[in-house]
Amino acid sequence: MSANVADRTKSWIQKRPTVCGGDACIRDTRIPVWSVVRANQLGVSADDLRTHFVTPLTAADVQAAMNYYVAHGDEIDNEIRLNEEA
Repeated sequence: MSANVADRTKSWIQKRPTVCGGDACIRDTRIPVWSVVRANQLGVSADDLRTHFVTPLTAADVQAAMNYYVAHGDEIDNEIRLNEEA
């Protein structure tokens, strides 16, 4: 991943303690990265992910979530596990 893409992904994904328990979320939404990744793992296509959530996502939102997963897979896999156990 180039530095430019890494910088954009970092700013696109936000972790705020008061939003979704501090989970990594897509910019200015309450949509956690783990939920986008898990939906994709369950067969929701990248195109369908854009309308899968109450707040519509852009193609760049979905790509940023997937890029974050590539860079932080253990974190997101753990969040998926914790949410599926709840």
